[in-house]
Amino acid sequence: MSKRLIQINGQDFIRMVEAGANALKSNVDRVNALNVFPVPDGDTGTNMNLTLTSGVEELRRRPSDHIGKAGEALAKGLLMGARGNSGVILSQLFRGFAKAVSDLESVNAKQFAAAFQSGVDMAYKAVVKPVEGTILTVAKESAKQAVKTAERQSDIHIVMEELLKKSREALAKTQDMLPVLKQVGVVDSGAQGLVLIYEGFMSALVSEITEEPADMPYTAFGAVQPLDEVLEQNALTISKPLEHVHGELHSAQAKLATEDIEFGYCTEFMVRLNADKVASRTFDEHRFREELSAFGDSLLVVADDDLVKVHIHAEYPGSVMNLAQNYGDLSRIKIENMRDQHTHILMEEAGQRNAAQSGMAVHLSADSEDAAARKEAVQELKRYGFVAVSAGEGISGIFTSLGVDRVLHGGQTMNPSTEDIVRAVAGVDAQTVFVLPNNSNIILAAQQAVELVEDKQVIVIPSKSIPQGIAAVIAFQENAAPEENAEEMQQALQHVQAGQVTYAVRDTQMDGMDIKQGDYIGIHNGRIVSSEPDILASCRKLIDSLVGGGAEIVTLYAGAEARPEQTEQLADYIEQTYADVEVEVHEGGQPLYYYIISAE
Repeated sequence: MSKRLIQINGQDFIRMVEAGANALKSNVDRVNALNVFPVPDGDTGTNMNLTLTSGVEELRRRPSDHIGKAGEALAKGLLMGARGNSGVILSQLFRGFAKAVSDLESVNAKQFAAAFQSGVDMAYKAVVKPVEGTILTVAKESAKQAVKTAERQSDIHIVMEELLKKSREALAKTQDMLPVLKQVGVVDSGAQGLVLIYEGFMSALVSEITEEPADMPYTAFGAVQPLDEVLEQNALTISKPLEHVHGELHSAQAKLATEDIEFGYCTEFMVRLNADKVASRTFDEHRFREELSAFGDSLLVVADDDLVKVHIHAEYPGSVMNLAQNYGDLSRIKIENMRDQHTHILMEEAGQRNAAQSGMAVHLSADSEDAAARKEAVQELKRYGFVAVSAGEGISGIFTSLGVDRVLHGGQTMNPSTEDIVRAVAGVDAQTVFVLPNNSNIILAAQQAVELVEDKQVIVIPSKSIPQGIAAVIAFQENAAPEENAEEMQQALQHVQAGQVTYAVRDTQMDGMDIKQGDYIGIHNGRIVSSEPDILASCRKLIDSLVGGGAEIVTLYAGAEARPEQTEQLADYIEQTYADVEVEVHEGGQPLYYYIISAE
């Protein structure tokens, strides 16, 4: 090595982050393969990659030699792009890092190490019940080692080298800390993702010291056994093709005539703040939001020190942007005509329904007083609204029929980001909005979104499954106070037994079962209770587990790959085996899971 590395600035940090992102991106499938459950939708690597990609994109939009400003840009990008628990924790790690270096143009070894420790502190605060043996443990142990090393070493390269070495050691120990990892023979997937990022950081620092491009000098994956063996034993093989199911269009759009859309343009843009344009020399986010609110609705303003993101439905986008230009320069402008979109949706409806809607529109436009009253009603905020995450057109339709305003398409295979949830909430014209994640891996992102919405009350109901989310909506009472509703809906979650049926993507042993690749596995509240080569046999065992504690209603949500004759046989099995149990069957259309089953 030709020189010691005593300081790093913003550009150095950007190179480190980009190298970390590349290291992670190159190994996404491998990180996904380390997910403990042998299901076809393990997505830790995907979530971390999408989260970090969002951070890198923000860094490239806002490059800076100032490490504080670079860290701030990264934190903002990670925050808005965070997906899944692993992505949210990653965003919090670097949010804390950014806060620690916010006022610094460059950092020395002690400041560098302290920033990692600050990130650990922030991440642990963000998780209600931290679990050791995960990404949190690796972050904690490696940051502690960095701080210790920086007490005696001023070379940042050596500090990072020791941090990386400790992260690998901590990664290997995750098997001993979480029995389920030891049982399956893998390390924690989120922790492995973090180690890959740190390896990218190290690669960038080596390049900086040697002044030459460096190949990755460190071995990815600190597994207890060789990586090739781990991947061979836990190969991610999705051999069963998925069929795309085209559901019928929802008719919710038909409830509003196109001419009744008062604010016709969905307008989005970024404002890069310019102090010379701000009379007070200080940007006031609250005042800016109030000024914009006069131009439309569905307003979302997210600001940091020098960048503001704006989303608004407005009738005159030019006026909105003219106002915003008083504060800085505009970029990433996107304007969509919602009336054209609405008309297109109506045209795609069935001919008879479309004709009826057109007639209704003519009738409404002819009655100006009625149309004016309707517009006034639309402008008023209703008391309550809902955002729910769902996979499958059928299940999404059920949520819509129950009164959910916005349905985000997602779940295990694609977790919506924090920004996705924030935008969905912003699009609900209600004073209080309840958010139903319906997946344990989306709850943290939903809770993070709460901090970014200021113009309405947002309450996250921590539903971990589709059946829990549906039960929560049913428990809602329009006349109850927000706190009462939140309590009732959370209690409703406890009264639902949720099951899922999918197939195993690898051989493994779990929950006392010898699972073979290709078996149909039944999962009851997160625990595998059946694994059979015959789907009906596995489903029957799962149903027995779900109903065993007593149930009055069992609901089958048939997935995209479920066969009608099998669904009918399962319904018959429930009726014949449990005479007092009522059976309901719905076409859910969800991918990967043949059946979602609830028992109440």
